[in-house]
Amino acid sequence: MLDYSKFLPEALSAFTDTGAMARPFEQWTKSLDGHDDAYVQYGRDLGVIAQAHGQRATETAQTNTQANWEAWQQVMSALMTPMLPQHWWQYVVDGAERSVLYADAMRERGNHFVEHEEGSNETVLSWAHEMVVDGKTLPRPVNYSLVRIVPPEGVTVREDGRPYIIIDPRAGHGSGIGGFKHESEVGAAIHGGHPTYFVTFTRLPEPGQTLADVTAAEADFVREVRRRHPSSPKPVIIGNCQGGWASMLLAATNPDITGPVVANGAPLSYWAGQKGKNPMRYLGGLVGGAMSVRMLSDLGHGVFDGANLVFNFERLSPANTWWEKYYSLWDKIDTEVPRFVGFERWWGSFYYMTPEEISWIVENLFVGNRLGRGKANLAERTHVDLREVNSPIIIFASHGDNITPPQQALGWVADHYADVAEIKARGQRILYTLHPSVGHLGIFVSSSVAKKEHGEIVSTLKAIEALAPGLYEMVIAEERGEGVDKTFRVAFAERSIGQMMEQCGGDDSDKPFATVARFSELGTEIYDLAIRPFVQAMTNQATAQLMAHTSPMRVQRWLQSDRNPAMQPVKALAEQVRANRNAAADDNPFRQLERFNANLVTQWWDGVRDLQNAMIEWNFHLLWAAPPVQAMGERLAVTVAQSEPREDLRTLTQVQDALDRIELGEFADGVIRMLIFLANSRKEVRRSRLERSNQMLLSTEPFASMKAKHRTRMIHKETLIVGYEPEAAMAALPKLLRTDDERKRALALCQEIAGPREEMSRETIDMMNRLSLTLGAEPVAILSDGSGNILRIA
Repeated sequence: MLDYSKFLPEALSAFTDTGAMARPFEQWTKSLDGHDDAYVQYGRDLGVIAQAHGQRATETAQTNTQANWEAWQQVMSALMTPMLPQHWWQYVVDGAERSVLYADAMRERGNHFVEHEEGSNETVLSWAHEMVVDGKTLPRPVNYSLVRIVPPEGVTVREDGRPYIIIDPRAGHGSGIGGFKHESEVGAAIHGGHPTYFVTFTRLPEPGQTLADVTAAEADFVREVRRRHPSSPKPVIIGNCQGGWASMLLAATNPDITGPVVANGAPLSYWAGQKGKNPMRYLGGLVGGAMSVRMLSDLGHGVFDGANLVFNFERLSPANTWWEKYYSLWDKIDTEVPRFVGFERWWGSFYYMTPEEISWIVENLFVGNRLGRGKANLAERTHVDLREVNSPIIIFASHGDNITPPQQALGWVADHYADVAEIKARGQRILYTLHPSVGHLGIFVSSSVAKKEHGEIVSTLKAIEALAPGLYEMVIAEERGEGVDKTFRVAFAERSIGQMMEQCGGDDSDKPFATVARFSELGTEIYDLAIRPFVQAMTNQATAQLMAHTSPMRVQRWLQSDRNPAMQPVKALAEQVRANRNAAADDNPFRQLERFNANLVTQWWDGVRDLQNAMIEWNFHLLWAAPPVQAMGERLAVTVAQSEPREDLRTLTQVQDALDRIELGEFADGVIRMLIFLANSRKEVRRSRLERSNQMLLSTEPFASMKAKHRTRMIHKETLIVGYEPEAAMAALPKLLRTDDERKRALALCQEIAGPREEMSRETIDMMNRLSLTLGAEPVAILSDGSGNILRIA
């Protein structure tokens, strides 16, 4: 007799041989190697795309087959019980009750939607707050407002602490997701004792509102926060997703008033990504570019419906959109309702934009990528150059983010700077941290992310200004403890731009996207001249409302609300069910069979998603990457780093000014120079050392009496000196530290900041010895085992 327990897994495993679908494309791609012709490269790129998607499909099929077989065996084992009729009856009763409770949850979701559509501006911000500035009262009115988070009972906020301003995304939804939970960005900031503010917005924009108006309003918000906290450092600006590029716009156009900028999951370089991944960046090339949003705005009678953007997000993950989130609610109906309804209240609250706003976003970000390329103008006379941001920048991205992959969060650095030397020469500090798996929304709402990444970012910001200019990876490692007591070791490792992009996964050619941008410009001009007048003449407020109300995103929610007479009895029925609930046990065999089948449905939808992504990417490259077509966009593929002639950084004014002062300075200059030498020897800076350095700058004279701007300029100057003339900088130390007392004090401060000698690396000890010898002090004695391992320091 055939042993199916062995035969079936082996047969399915052979059927789903990893690489089987990809192998023909791999052979095709290899056959083209060694040829540099443009058409050969075109064919190679199409082969790479097909190979990547085929490989992923076969690997997924093999993984699912094995997992499904193991799960099926468990289900069959559970069904082999004499109690099966009783389990069946419990399952039927439980299913009937779950149906009522599920319908009631959907009714709650529908009622929240109706409340929002009828004019409610309530956000999902879970923290008590009070109005500070209403944007409608500003000289350039906008639908944005600034609110202050009211500290919960037992939490003390220091009015002289660094304020935090959080800007949420305006991508079709409402505001408040950054403070959706207790463990959130708001929670991390306010529990750290910081005055915390939140930028909110209402459903409808002010007539004629532009992104320039919004940025001006946000600058007014920052000025008001600074007026309320005159003794505090400049406020931290935190931007989530679309709020991230808004934060960068604010900081680049108002560098004098903003403090550190934190961009979480923020797309700043929309063309960046890898072939075979990141499908959302291709949509602009398949839906008509900027012309489509102009037409939708005209059909909306002068406003763009944010439901269109939400629909695009939902299309990225059809399994979650059409099945998984609803089954999760059904499966955990007794506990999942508050989370589901709370999140859907945000996800299903559709907000509007003016045509000017959405056109700027598409032309400068989604399709044109002008901000990432350094070519964006916020207004006719306001050019946006991200290199103008004076404050430290922290970028938080994730490899699990299918909306803003790491390349799109960090690619702008490679497009704006030739190398790290230019970053240092311009005095910029750019930090980034990469999460291995969390999804896009998890960056803002995940409790574990709030505890780890956001909590550590808030802690880091206390001392970030003591960091020398450069590009750093913020490495967060679990150190000890469990749960809420878990602590983390944080270090800042110096990286090159190439290393950073390699960590992101590399980047592709921008030429096909540049071609899309060029055709988008042409299509928009044709639409404005020949089509737009007719579209505007055919629409009015009534037709716009009809189009909005018949949107599938809205119709389903209207039908689930109490406005539908069929839903009105559901509330009373749900209350009766809750009072007499008869839930089936989790180990009920039929519940296990249900979950098994539900997982199969999820896998099927994931297959649909993978096929959809493959077709989107293949068609995009088939259409826009053909050599004759691609040539149309060559002039737009040039970034600011490529278009500007490579200058000798030594000739920059700030570099020359610094080098002219190698032998000029006082005690403070000497100490900062020594600390930079120590930091360079390690190639990374532990946060504990950075905090000790910052504490010295804030509490030890002559640093404590300096203004923050003066300290920052001093660190920048000494970084340039050490970077360009290290030998001369070392030799000049005795001229800065003129007396024996100053030299002893400087060495003592450096040793205190570096920490116990037993924890120092060999490179750090060598540098301390060199500094000591330069200043005429005794070096430390090191006892080693002959293999470079330090045994004892005398």
